[in-house]
Amino acid sequence: MRKGQNPAKFVNQVVKPEKITVALLNYIPFLSGFYKEALEVLKLSLTSMRQDAGLPFDLMVFDNGSCEEVRDFLVAEKEAGKIQYLILSEKNIGKGGAWNMMLAGAPGEIISYTDSDVLFYPNWLSRSVQLLEGFPKVGMVTARPFRTNPDLHTSTRQWANDQAAVEEGSFIPWEKFWEFNRSLGQDEEENRKIYADTRDWKITHHGITAIAGASHWQFTAYRSVLANFLPFDMDKPMGQVKQLDTRMNEAGYLRLMTSDALAMNLSNTTDYVNGPSTHKVEKPKRSLMKKIVGFSLIKKVLLSIYDQIFKWYYA
Repeated sequence: MRKGQNPAKFVNQVVKPEKITVALLNYIPFLSGFYKEALEVLKLSLTSMRQDAGLPFDLMVFDNGSCEEVRDFLVAEKEAGKIQYLILSEKNIGKGGAWNMMLAGAPGEIISYTDSDVLFYPNWLSRSVQLLEGFPKVGMVTARPFRTNPDLHTSTRQWANDQAAVEEGSFIPWEKFWEFNRSLGQDEEENRKIYADTRDWKITHHGITAIAGASHWQFTAYRSVLANFLPFDMDKPMGQVKQLDTRMNEAGYLRLMTSDALAMNLSNTTDYVNGPSTHKVEKPKRSLMKKIVGFSLIKKVLLSIYDQIFKWYYA
């Protein structure tokens, strides 16, 4: 028999969630090798995200089977009131599986998704929402302009040609173009050729400017729009997330980027960070050992060994 009455019955109101939920996906299986600095990268991402987003938000973090040290950090952040919703998955269910839970379960009307290795700059969220609310039928907005596959924003360009002012040319400065691509480990000489051979599309609608394109690593979207593309059926933990980019374009949604660089990919290191006020990327000095292991043949052999060791332990 029940003893007394549940105190929750006498609660007259509950706290409503913020209009915007920032949803961060994290996976750090260990703190060595490739992931040696990953926890510091995560901390930097969270700090920069909160500094001056320009709009209030609730933070949801989905941890996809990280190691104990990372889980302890996230729990401490939640207990300190810095994370409003924390999901700790026992195992890695892949990005698609995590998206299915995050994008369907986030309470905000607007969801701003991010990988855990993104550095944010002031007003990154307010500028993203400005584009989301200022353009019609927006699928997703990324807080940084970079050159994406034109085949993935054909619907955006078609709409712009009919309904807005659109210019084709080189609107992303080389420094910003190379800053981002360099963070992905790409070659400068090859990128100079790509930069010369590709172009941007600048779109102006009701006085608001955007660049055509967006990407799955960081985006802001309406929860109701994202629901049209759920669930994601991905049989690999990574490498298939471009499905969202493709499917949104095919459905006729606009895919936009802010005209300024308000987010930056850190990858797995904090080496290139000077702080949000400068946006500069410094080239670190390389030791003799780093120069030796940087040779393409040696690098290829060592990475293949590392990949096999990783598979033995974590596949």
